[in-house]
Amino acid sequence: MEVVQAHPAVDSRLSHVRDFEECRHTESGAVFIIASGSSAKDFPIEEFAHIPMITMNGAISLFSRTAIRPHFYVCTDMSFPLQQPEFFAHAMKISQRVALWAEYARRTNVRPAGKLFTLKRAPKQTWLDYFFRRNKNLVQSRALIGQRAKSIGFSKNLSDGFFDARTVAYLALQLAHHLGFSKVFLVGVDLNQSTGRFYETTGSVLSPCGLDKHFHTRILPSLKLMSNKVMGENFAVYNLSSSSRIPDDLIPRIDLPTLRTLLK
Repeated sequence: MEVVQAHPAVDSRLSHVRDFEECRHTESGAVFIIASGSSAKDFPIEEFAHIPMITMNGAISLFSRTAIRPHFYVCTDMSFPLQQPEFFAHAMKISQRVALWAEYARRTNVRPAGKLFTLKRAPKQTWLDYFFRRNKNLVQSRALIGQRAKSIGFSKNLSDGFFDARTVAYLALQLAHHLGFSKVFLVGVDLNQSTGRFYETTGSVLSPCGLDKHFHTRILPSLKLMSNKVMGENFAVYNLSSSSRIPDDLIPRIDLPTLRTLLK
């Protein structure tokens, strides 16, 4: 008798999830990354409504009272929907695409109005992977030594996973590259824990923040790697925050008049 092998059951809770490969290199030109730093509140978002935007967490509140639908909304903090349910619900309603952890999507059966993509971390690399660059989509420095340093990198293809720098803005940068954008403009990427988030007010629920804890150990090394190994003519990144902690020699800082010139 012929034995028929059963195929693994497909989790019906994730049957609506899209593959990151379908949106790879589908875009070009400019994109804004809208983060939650206090400087974002001064950004004239509606002036640039015709440019695609990637946003995250509570920065979605900047889109309130506008007709702008984010090109992508990303969230890696699984506690955020509980801490800020109104912001999260709004993001699920207006975003064209959403990227969440697969575990969260499975557990909550979340179904945004836009397309849902699920995130995973880039796999741990061996020394052979580093030296022979077996996967050229996962960029890491051969000079880095140690377990912590080995987890610092930049993914050019989110189908292979992404590198976590302890700030969701770094995931957004990897996503922008994956999508094919060549000019990335950072809004509200202040990385300044003391000034808080632009949408937080006295008496509001404050989500935990670890920027100071991770800035020198993970965030800054990740940005240095991106600046040295990824940025160039085909992937230029500019910082619109005048109060950002990102050094200008890693990501050049520009003002609004310069932005308008670059977008012409």
